[in-house]
Order: sequence, then structure tokens, then C-alpha cells
Amino acid sequence: MRIAIEHHTHYRFSEPQARLVQMLRLTPCDTQDQTVVSWHIGVDCDARLRDATDGFGNAVTMLYAEGPLAGIDITVTGEVLTNEATGMVREAIDPLPALFYCRTTARTHASAELTGFAAEHASGDPLERMHRLNAALHARFPSAPDAPDTGATAAEAFAARKTTSRDLAQIFIACARSLHVPARYVSGYRSDGEATHSAPHAWAEAHIEGFGWIGFDPVTGLSPDASYVRVAVGLDALGAAPIAGMRLGQGREELDVDLHVDRLGGEE
Repeated sequence: MRIAIEHHTHYRFSEPQARLVQMLRLTPCDTQDQTVVSWHIGVDCDARLRDATDGFGNAVTMLYAEGPLAGIDITVTGEVLTNEATGMVREAIDPLPALFYCRTTARTHASAELTGFAAEHASGDPLERMHRLNAALHARFPSAPDAPDTGATAAEAFAARKTTSRDLAQIFIACARSLHVPARYVSGYRSDGEATHSAPHAWAEAHIEGFGWIGFDPVTGLSPDASYVRVAVGLDALGAAPIAGMRLGQGREELDVDLHVDRLGGEE
């Protein structure tokens, strides 16, 4: 499948900023089932962009901009070819051992409620458990849109019963780790037929012995297919955030995201 992406991020500041330093996790990498045909990151001001790779194996772009800055627009455009892989992640850059992803974080701490929910779906082998967990989360939260990060923890989102795709990915991860299955957060794009999106999509991957990393998306209750573009991984949403950094200056910031993900055709 050929997927076209246009991702515009608009920052506006109530007071001019003296300096911005941001890490952009906005560039997908090639895998056996994902090939980047073209990709471009642009900004609307004088800035330095430096490409690198972080400790998780994600392609990152460091952005440095000197002020005064009343705002900044970051635009990503590109096309990616994908193949159906039934959720399996093959030949991805993966510098860390699977056991690293058993580490919990403040945002993926498993509360007693989450641990109990995971235990209810712990029958079968590890792969069956993850599929059961994925389907159970989808049944419990049938509507989970892509939305900006609110900073909610997995436990908070589970208790509130109102989730986004980011929340559900973190809930899945917390549950999987409570069952001693390595799991990680994935940020990327999904072509779901909607005209526009307010944020990138999020899902999870679990490491199953004998299979490797396999994707699970509680938003659909299924594994990712060829309509997904995988961009960045981390221990939680914060570690795989598309844009993270700091600014030197006073005042508030406003963020607006305009995202279009379109299918251009079948496999080539």
C-alpha cells in the first residue's frame, strides 16, 4: 500500500521566545515491510536541522532556532510503501534487548485495577494472552480517537474510562508488563478513511518468544496492517513523542496539529 502523509504542527507563543531546541521523532525508518519513498521536514523560520538516531533506534531530527520567535510551523510530507505483515515487525533497527521493555515508567505503572484486568485475560500462551488483552481493551473502550497528549497515566485513563489511542497503548503496555511480557509504545500514522486527524496514531508492540516483536492496536482490537506507518518506539508516550524539547522565554504556548493520511493505491 502506498500512503501519503502531510503533518503540520503550528506553535504560537504569547510572548516572543529567545531560543527553541526540539527533538523531532517524525521520520519513519525502513523495515522489511515498510519503505520510505520520500520524506521531508520543513520549518518556516531560520533554523538548523541535524539528523541523528536515538538510543531506541528511532530516526530523530534536532531543531535549533534562535529568536525572537512568535511561533514556528513544522511541516512533514512524505510517502511510504507498506506490506501486510500480520503485525510482525521484521528487520527494524532495534539496538536494545527485549527485556529492557519490561521496565515500568510513571506513565505505565500498573495499578491494582490494571493488574487485575490483565490477569483476567492471562489464559493461553503469551501470544494468545496478548491477543485476548488487545480484544478486551477494545471491547472496554470502543472509541479512542487520536488526540493530543494530556499527560494521563495508564491507571488514570483506565479509571476514567475515557481514552485516546495514546492512553490505550499505555494501558496495553502496563497490562502486558504486569504479565512479564516486554512491551513498548509506538507512535506513527494510520490511514483509517478519516479526512483529517488531530494527532498521530499510537499502538503497542509486545515481544513474544519465537516470534519477536508483534504489534497490537487496542483501538481496533487487531494487529496493525498495511495501513499503518511505524515511526518511533519508546517505553511510553513521552519517550516516543513526535515533538519534544525546550524553549527559552516566558509566556504560554498554543499547539495546533493538522494531519492528513491518505492511501494512494496498492502495493507496487
